[in-house]
Amino acid sequence: MTFADILPTLGGMNAIQPVKKAAKAEIVSVGNVIVRIYKRKRKTATGKRRSIFEVADYSSGTRRLRGFKDHQTALDEADKIARQIASGNTTAATMLNSEAASYGRAFELLRPTGATLELASAVYAKAYQILGGDRIIEAATFFARHGGDQIICRTVAQVATELIEAKKARGKSARYVGDLYSRLTRFAKSYAVDISTVTTADVQRWLDSLKLAPQTARNFRTVLYTLFNFAEARGYIFKGGNPVAGTEHISANGNGAIQIYTPAEMAALLNNAPQHFLPVIALGGFAGLRTAEIERLDWSDLDMAGGFIHVAAEKAKTRSRRLVPILPNLAQWLAPLAQQQGKVWKGTLNSLKEARAETVKAAETPWKDNALRHSFISYRLAEIQNAAQVALEAGNSASMVFKHYRELVKPETAKAWFGLAPKVAANVVPMSKEALS
Repeated sequence: MTFADILPTLGGMNAIQPVKKAAKAEIVSVGNVIVRIYKRKRKTATGKRRSIFEVADYSSGTRRLRGFKDHQTALDEADKIARQIASGNTTAATMLNSEAASYGRAFELLRPTGATLELASAVYAKAYQILGGDRIIEAATFFARHGGDQIICRTVAQVATELIEAKKARGKSARYVGDLYSRLTRFAKSYAVDISTVTTADVQRWLDSLKLAPQTARNFRTVLYTLFNFAEARGYIFKGGNPVAGTEHISANGNGAIQIYTPAEMAALLNNAPQHFLPVIALGGFAGLRTAEIERLDWSDLDMAGGFIHVAAEKAKTRSRRLVPILPNLAQWLAPLAQQQGKVWKGTLNSLKEARAETVKAAETPWKDNALRHSFISYRLAEIQNAAQVALEAGNSASMVFKHYRELVKPETAKAWFGLAPKVAANVVPMSKEALS
C-alpha cells in the first residue's frame, strides 16, 4: 500500500474537486482523500486489446483494483469510494471518550511520519500476517542491525559481471575466469532478480535441479559462495546474509569409484589425437599433470635431457613446486615436439575442449573427467608400490593417494600402461583380457 493510491486524513469533507491528470493515472479527490484511476489495455476472449479503467479501492482496508469498461462509470465509482472513506472522519464525534482519546493519540503518534491512521493500520496488519505475529519491532531492529537501509540494489547478473572483472584485475588465470563466467552466467539466467532477494531455499533448489556429478555440483556451490561473499562485502546483500552458507554440503567422494582408462582406451586416444592435442593426453596420462597445469606449462619447463618436468609453484594447483619424472614412454611421445617454444597448449580453453571432443569421437572412446590423471596415479602406484613418491610426483598427499588409488589396478596392467609408445601401441592388443581390464 502506498500514499499514491489513497491519502485519507482527519480533515473535513469538501466538495468534489476536479479530476486531476497524473503521469499514469487520474485522481479523484474528496477533501483530502484521493482515489486513483488507471487506464490499461487488456486482451478480450477473442484476443483483441481494448482499454479498461481500474479504480484503486481501499475502502475495505486492502488494495483492490475494480475494472470498468467506460471512463464515466469509473469516475462515478471513484467519487463514491472517496466519499465513503472521507465520511469515516465524522465517526469520531460518536465515539466514547476513551475511544476518542485513543484515536487522537494514534493520530498524534503518526503525525511525524506523514502516514494516515488507515494506512498505518493496513501496513501493520500486513506485517503481522507476514511475520506470523506481533514481531514488527524485532524485524525492524534486525533490518537496521544488518544494514538493510544501506543495501545497494544490484541484479545477480550485475554482481557476477563485477566479480569477474575484479578477478581479471587481480590477475587470475583465464581458465579460472572462464569457469566463473560459465557457471555464474547459468545461475544469473535462472535468477534475473535483485541479488539481495535470493534465499537459501532458492540456491538449494537450483543446485538440486542441476542433476550433475557430486564434484561438479560442489564446484557450482563454491562459485556461488564466492559470488555472495563478494556481494556482502560490497553492501549488495545483508551482513552475514550469504544464502549459500545454509545450503547442503555436497560430498564429492560418496557415489562411486575413481574412473580410469584401460591401456587399450589410452592407445586409442593417443593414436587419434591431433598433433597439437597429443601432449595434453600424454602429459595427463603418463605424468599425472592436471589440465590446468598443462595449460600453464611452457616447453622450457620440460627438461628432456635431465628427465624431469618442472611444475613451478605459480603453475601448480597446490601452489607448491614439484619435479615430475619424464618416464621412458612419455619421452618417446614428446620427442618429436620437444623442440617447440612457448606454451605447450597454445589454444584457449574452448579450443582445448573442441580438440578433446574431436579425439574421443575419432577414438570411439568416451571422455572420463580427470581420468588421465587418475590413471597415472593408479598405474604408477601399482608399478612402484610407493604412495609417498607417487604423491610427490602428482602433487597430492600420500594419505589421499593411498586411500583412493590403492589396488585399483594390477602390476601387469601398469606395465602395459607405461609400455604404450608411438607406433607400438598396437602391442597392447594381443595381451590378455585381464591385462587390459
